[in-house]
Amino acid sequence: MAEARGKAWPLADEILTNSVKLTSRSESLIFMTCSLQILDLVQQAGQYKQLKKGANEATKTLNRGVAEFIVLTADTEPLEILLHLPLLCEEKNVPYVFIPSKAALGRACNVSRPVIAASVTTSEARELQSQIRNIKLAIEKLIY
Repeated sequence: MAEARGKAWPLADEILTNSVKLTSRSESLIFMTCSLQILDLVQQAGQYKQLKKGANEATKTLNRGVAEFIVLTADTEPLEILLHLPLLCEEKNVPYVFIPSKAALGRACNVSRPVIAASVTTSEARELQSQIRNIKLAIEKLIY
């Protein structure tokens, strides 16, 4: 899988094969088999200007009602800096998922720094709607 992604995804094999040290709070929400699909969708959302990066921006999209789903990272230190987001997501009925690596999320967001949270937002464009729907269903199956 990593070969198909080229140089943009050097951590793809690490995400799939190596175990990342996780806290018990986020461990149950990690959906390892879909991590790369989620990261691919995040990267595409960035190209279509449907992506907000960072915990503050994710909070704003939730409060404005434009978030489709939220991606959080399990290796955030301290984890408490983004634990308000799952509560807000449940209040706003927006799916969220934890992935293992903030470095991988940063690469998917096309920035050189680690990113601890990202929000895929709604848009009038229909290019990503089917992929967003599929990921949202997968996240909801994981949580419920």
